[in-house]
Amino acid sequence: MATGRNDVHGVLVVDKPRGLTSHDVVARVRRVVGQKSVGHAGTLDPMATGVLVVLLGEATKLTPWLTANAKSYTCTLQLGVETTSGDADGLEGRREPIGPELQHALRLAESGAISDVLEQALQVERGRTQQVPPVISAIHVDGVRAYERARRGEEVVLESRAVATERLTLEEVQAADARLTVSLHVSKGYYVRAFARDLAASLGTVAHLTALRRSQSGPFTLSHALTLDDLTRDVALAALISCESAAQMALPTIILDTEKTAFARQGKRFPWPDFREPVVHAWLDDGGKLVAVGEARDGLACVVRGFFAPPSQGD
Repeated sequence: MATGRNDVHGVLVVDKPRGLTSHDVVARVRRVVGQKSVGHAGTLDPMATGVLVVLLGEATKLTPWLTANAKSYTCTLQLGVETTSGDADGLEGRREPIGPELQHALRLAESGAISDVLEQALQVERGRTQQVPPVISAIHVDGVRAYERARRGEEVVLESRAVATERLTLEEVQAADARLTVSLHVSKGYYVRAFARDLAASLGTVAHLTALRRSQSGPFTLSHALTLDDLTRDVALAALISCESAAQMALPTIILDTEKTAFARQGKRFPWPDFREPVVHAWLDDGGKLVAVGEARDGLACVVRGFFAPPSQGD
């Protein structure tokens, strides 16, 4: 049971199983570790599996920077069938027959030859810079989650958002079942369910996800991940990535001397090192402790978020 103590600080990478929400995973970690200060960086839908970055104690302050990086996924689309949520957890909605031209394109792709029909649709998604999120999403609309409004039967209109697709690869085609498996490396804010919707529209049909697995979130991959079945307090402590390591994995780093460390701990400004580009950095003291995340403003170094110096934990 979580207590009032928050003595564990760092990042756990969990391989989230299918059927649990991200909040369910956070609640499990709270119980096992025995503290309340636990959050996560980057929600995974209940149907999805894979990398969920769980933050404990002081690491929760790193959330804005640990959610800002690109993510990698592998997904399977079922063409011809739409669901209310865009994935296999939703109720079946519209069906669109797979026409002869698309059937032919799928058979060709299964044999290793990509037709113009399929290649053009994939190229549209590779070049996508704006994406309309799915209605069943956690985006706030006038202070209420979009999915809450949609489930009340309200009309929900979401604005498009800037996205980037760094890599999109067609991995497998099952022509008889009209299924495509695709790998993606995409920017923050990208919805794979929206990708399935939009790719299907380019192909003249509808689709939903039957599988979704995240293999990478920023600097964290499945190689860092532990499973919930293995989770005990001792296992969590052994797998913990320290705040210092997590910050250095996600951000460029500056080592502060004793004087500047004192200024940063007090929230004071000091001259920005002129040999560093003026972007957000992780600031460490000369002993390797995380002091702050800071940035340059008007030529001065300014604290964006300060950290206390907990005992060393993790790697």
